[in-house]
Amino acid sequence: MRVGLLLALVMFPLISGCAGTDSAQSAPILLQSATTRAPLSLRLDTQQEVMRLREALLRDVPQHGTVMTGGDLGWIGRAQAAIAATAFRIDRPQLLVVIDRNPVVQEMRILLAVPYGEWQVIGGTKVSTGQAGRRGYFITPVGVFLHTAEIIDYRALGTFNENHIRGLGVKGMRVWDFGWQTAEQGWRADRDEADIRLQMHATDPDYLEQRLGRPASKGCVRIPATMNRFLDRHGVLDADYERDAPNDPRLASVLLADRDPTPLAGDAMIVVDSAQPVQ
Repeated sequence: MRVGLLLALVMFPLISGCAGTDSAQSAPILLQSATTRAPLSLRLDTQQEVMRLREALLRDVPQHGTVMTGGDLGWIGRAQAAIAATAFRIDRPQLLVVIDRNPVVQEMRILLAVPYGEWQVIGGTKVSTGQAGRRGYFITPVGVFLHTAEIIDYRALGTFNENHIRGLGVKGMRVWDFGWQTAEQGWRADRDEADIRLQMHATDPDYLEQRLGRPASKGCVRIPATMNRFLDRHGVLDADYERDAPNDPRLASVLLADRDPTPLAGDAMIVVDSAQPVQ
């Protein structure tokens, strides 16, 4: 697994392949001792923000689902194991977007990660990741992928392709860009690897969104339009963008004018596979 850092600035990315379940009893792998505690005021402020985000998600994301495959401890444990295998570290309370590419799961969770105490699950929804067995379709790679100010996101134009499909969703949908990443070519018997542009985005609301919950993408992560708006409005992965936007018009142009950014914003999407043993 690897941290998804891009080495060059990109304004309009070239897309090449956009592109056993957890047990509720599985124990999380704590990155730091739970006996280390933040000041009480910080913990209270953090918990209040968690409650606010949960209420907003319940209200704004009908597809959030209240009963999903796998328990919270399984999601937390796999996210912590993925982080432990990289140089990425949790040094403050922050949100993570965690994707399970297991073909029988195909879900995401928003997690609150902290350098002290217990991590929490905010909520989640169904997704679609890379489909195997279809030429030109890649298997979404596992690892920790950073959303940094070095890469400029963009928004869907809402245009139709030759099959009358809006691949990125309706006009204005956010496309989160995690740079060029190495992925398995899912149609090859030897699963040889090649680079894809790893992104997270909405999909066609009329034909493809109803298929979320099964592998279907060319390697990217497809999410519902409502979750797209939730992540966008609350800046869940926009820690770097919010920091640098005042001095960078390119970043500022991506952010919503009426956004309500969370102080817990993070910068990492983590892709795990609960069909594989935790390393």
